[in-house]
Amino acid sequence: MKNLFNYSVYLVLSSAFFYGCSVIPLDYSSYENINLQKFSEMNKNRTHILINLAKQELTIKSLYSSKTYPISSSAYGIGSVRDSLMTPLGAHIISEKIGKGAKIGSVFKARKFTGEVVQPIIEKIDIKEDVITTRILWLDGLEIGKNKGGNVDSKSRYIYIHGTAEEGLIGEPASLGCIRMKNMDVIKLFNRVRKGTQVLIY
Repeated sequence: MKNLFNYSVYLVLSSAFFYGCSVIPLDYSSYENINLQKFSEMNKNRTHILINLAKQELTIKSLYSSKTYPISSSAYGIGSVRDSLMTPLGAHIISEKIGKGAKIGSVFKARKFTGEVVQPIIEKIDIKEDVITTRILWLDGLEIGKNKGGNVDSKSRYIYIHGTAEEGLIGEPASLGCIRMKNMDVIKLFNRVRKGTQVLIY
């Protein structure tokens, strides 16, 4: 009976890992310098997201497919400290999905739809306000002291993957810390992921 119980527990944990269940997240706290290879090996059998800041690209990978989109990270560079306006590195999960069913160009403030719908600017124009549009994927860090806890906590810094009114700047650093995407692209991404999907920013 003991062996049968142990095997049953193994099956439950294995299924949770395979399907990306956020109830039993992977423990990244021991990976101070988690790298792309380790992350990809851990997630090879389930959907995950890789964000390459050098290339300004986001790739969503699953067991059977891979799709890459252009993005825009922080104009202030790479960093995790609160109020730095920088984009954090490391392993994260999608903790919340916001905006399902909203019209393309819908404007969000404090994660609430304002009632305003904008037409994205396709020229290379940097407007004064950081307008968050269409969909929000709220990121939560997994690496204590790097992107989780204290003054480096990605979730309390409101680090999102989101649509933007400034589509003309996609492909170059221009955000205030978040990962911006074109509005149609963020809808496609939103529809392919769920809460608990793991994200590596590197």
